[in-house]
Amino acid sequence: MEIRTLERKDREPLAALIRRIETFSQEEQDCAIELVDIALTAGNRDYTILVADRGQDGGGLVGYCCYGPTPMTENTFDLYWIASAPEVRGQGIGAGLISAMEADLRRRKSRIIRVETSATEAYGPTRGFYASMKYGEEARIKDFYKQGDDLIILTKRL
Repeated sequence: MEIRTLERKDREPLAALIRRIETFSQEEQDCAIELVDIALTAGNRDYTILVADRGQDGGGLVGYCCYGPTPMTENTFDLYWIASAPEVRGQGIGAGLISAMEADLRRRKSRIIRVETSATEAYGPTRGFYASMKYGEEARIKDFYKQGDDLIILTKRL
């Protein structure tokens, strides 16, 4: 498997992957795909996307992450999206993407990586994944997304 920067040829396969993520609502899918399009725009400095590619014979794109500098901060970055194809979960795709992102951010002298996630049961495995990658809960805002769905802010210091 190769982890590499997004290329224009990846747009449609990545959009198809995003549409297959069962925890993403339609609105979330639309937002994630919009960031893919922005990342592919010439001169983009706001979003970096890494893809996990197993090649044509290995299933093509099987995961991705999207991150970028947090506006008005010094060397702080947000991890906006990370996902892997349902059929490859638990095979180290997400861990590989996180490791590649963190290596890039260390080169950029990042201090903090911030992640926002949901407190719903459906996002339990996602929170467990972040915990395994040493991201800790920094804050929680009750009923943020909707009644009964808290916003959880996780961070990791590099």
